[in-house]
Amino acid sequence: MSRRNFLKKSAVVGAAYAVPGNFVTFARSVLAADPADLAVVKGVSPAKITEAAITALGGINKFISKGDIVVIKPNMAWDRVPEQAGNTNPEVVATMVKLCFEAGAKKVKVFDRPVNDPRRCYVQSGIAPAAKKLGADVDYVDDRKFKKMKLNGQVLDKWPLYTEVFEADKVINIPIAKDHGLARLTMSMKNWMGIMGGRRSKIHQRLDESLVDLAMFVKPTLTVLDAVRILTANGPQGGDLDDVKTLNTVIAGVDQVAIDSYGATLFGMQGKDLGYVRIAAKMGFGIMDLNQLNIKKVNIS
Repeated sequence: MSRRNFLKKSAVVGAAYAVPGNFVTFARSVLAADPADLAVVKGVSPAKITEAAITALGGINKFISKGDIVVIKPNMAWDRVPEQAGNTNPEVVATMVKLCFEAGAKKVKVFDRPVNDPRRCYVQSGIAPAAKKLGADVDYVDDRKFKKMKLNGQVLDKWPLYTEVFEADKVINIPIAKDHGLARLTMSMKNWMGIMGGRRSKIHQRLDESLVDLAMFVKPTLTVLDAVRILTANGPQGGDLDDVKTLNTVIAGVDQVAIDSYGATLFGMQGKDLGYVRIAAKMGFGIMDLNQLNIKKVNIS
């Protein structure tokens, strides 16, 4: 059995590391020594668990190079505060902005096409002030920058998408894990609806296939799933704090299918319960079977 297969089949899947003492020392000496396919990190600090997840994947320099222009795409669609879990946690986004600049990024852009009033969503989510404070460009989406692109997908042949995503050197997807009335759950693949122009509701007739078409076309450099708080019902907008569950978890990786498959387990589901995950896995876009992955689980005390 090869070392990689051993890791996939052994206690690495499900292992948890307690992190006493100095966090930075631990991260450098243990996490980066054995890069994971998927990192699942739990702890009380959103910033620390986000940084630990990236370290477990091999470190930010594995993904971001000096001089890169980086686009970070959070979920910033709703006029909701962080405690309501309608948008990506602002500390998770801010930490990724910080890491990108530390890796030498020339510019970091953070944006979304909200459903509610962008002026309120950007501020209420906490994302705009947190990202701007660290030097990111946080602009509203400009309708002039949507361009019809050839997706050649199963159901999406052409669709107007936001050009800044495709002009960037690197793209980082930072969705939140939450309930969704149509897709059942919204996580990494569903988050790309925020770069679509036109009438996005038109894809609801064949939503699962459309989400796969989008995800396969964008191909982000890295995905960081925010599960600091998850919205367990009445998504995607939410609003009732009784629907929010605190997990203090971040999941990071490159494979969006794997991330969404793992994310489903946070809600008592499996990846195969989500149509878009099943379709994407069948098409060879990613791995749905978590037993095939080197999943590194880390607890930060």
